[in-house]
Amino acid sequence: MRARDKAAVSALRTTLAALDNAEAVPVQEAELRGLALEQSPVGAGATEAARRELSEHGVVAVVRAEAAERLEVAARLTSPAHADRAALLRAEAAVLLRFLDGSDPA
Repeated sequence: MRARDKAAVSALRTTLAALDNAEAVPVQEAELRGLALEQSPVGAGATEAARRELSEHGVVAVVRAEAAERLEVAARLTSPAHADRAALLRAEAAVLLRFLDGSDPA
């Protein structure tokens, strides 16, 4: 952020959000329907659930998927009007892949 690298900041923010989503606990269909009032959980934290912890392999898979998605979208943006957006997506993918390769000092 201090370097004002918009591609890196954007890529890292969206990838962190993707990792948060991957750690979320899946909601069962029965939980979506709701319960009768007398069956509803009561008290502070009664409906809280511990988040899943991703393994290192899981984190790498999410980051690779984010990079692949950016490259795929950039490849579809062939119009000259979208050249800037495609270049930004490729730069974001490069940032993510650099983290996976371990060549980024941060």
